[in-house]
Amino acid sequence: MQEFNIMLNSINDVKEFVNVVSKYEFDIDLTSGRYVVDAKSIMGIFSLNLSKPIKVEAHCEADNAFMEEVKRFIVD
Repeated sequence: MQEFNIMLNSINDVKEFVNVVSKYEFDIDLTSGRYVVDAKSIMGIFSLNLSKPIKVEAHCEADNAFMEEVKRFIVD
C-alpha cells in the first residue's frame, strides 16, 4: 500500500484527480479526520474538508505511473 497526503484546492483539481485515479483498477481511499471515501467518487470527495491535506491510501504495490500522475497534488 502507498500512503501520502494531497491538497485539492479547486473544483478543477478534484475533477482532474478523479479522472486520474479512475484509470487504475486498484482501490484508492481518501481519509480526512474520521471520514473515509472512495477516491474515485466526486461526491465523496466533496463531502470532505478540502481546506486541509487529505490522506491517500492506494491499495497497490509501488506504481510509478500512478505516482507520476498524482505527484502534482502531493503535499508534505
